[in-house]
Amino acid sequence: MSLERDLELLSEALARKFGPEVAQQITRVRGRLLDLASKKLVKSNHSTIEMLVAAYLASKGYEVDVERDVGDGLVCDVYGLKDGEIIIVEIETGFVPPSNALDPIRYRAAREVSKVARYSQYADTFILAAPPYHVLFIPKVFLKSPEQRRPAEIVPLKGLLDAYYRNPPIPLELVMRARLDRVFITVIDRLEIIEMTVEQYYALSASLYNGAPLETENTLQNLEERAIQE
Repeated sequence: MSLERDLELLSEALARKFGPEVAQQITRVRGRLLDLASKKLVKSNHSTIEMLVAAYLASKGYEVDVERDVGDGLVCDVYGLKDGEIIIVEIETGFVPPSNALDPIRYRAAREVSKVARYSQYADTFILAAPPYHVLFIPKVFLKSPEQRRPAEIVPLKGLLDAYYRNPPIPLELVMRARLDRVFITVIDRLEIIEMTVEQYYALSASLYNGAPLETENTLQNLEERAIQE
């Protein structure tokens, strides 16, 4: 089935679920995504989640947009505005490129931490969204407000980011100020979004990572380097 047909069926289902008052916004979002898809700038699974999130926020009274430029060359996934307050939702589906087949956990962790650091500065409320088949990496220090953090707690995150983001690097100050307010679990099959606090999501996910993304040693890379040296 084509993306155009997928988004048409999805928009109809979302209009039925959330009511006619959000149908116009859903139609506009669909048109925006189809235009970007024609330029090969968006992908199908990501686009369907964007539509679900946009419809959900519209049902809460937000004026919504997708793939919106927020500044400094950053384009956010879903942008909402209500009573002068800005909400930004970044969607992570768990994709890992072939070039990171040997370090998928660290790659995903760096990507997700970078999203919080870079995008939360532009929002009054910043949210990460993911389907239930992808587990987001939430650093424990993000459970604290920026004012409560110590620089020493940020150093491991900064080291992780520096391994993947060099041109340009992500400044330490941005990581110190990074703020994650909530997590959305997006269930496309049921057109449902489960809202969780950061604390609730951390309680579910922390044991799966057990600190692994912040370890400085990458065993496979070290073995490869040793093999080259020998």
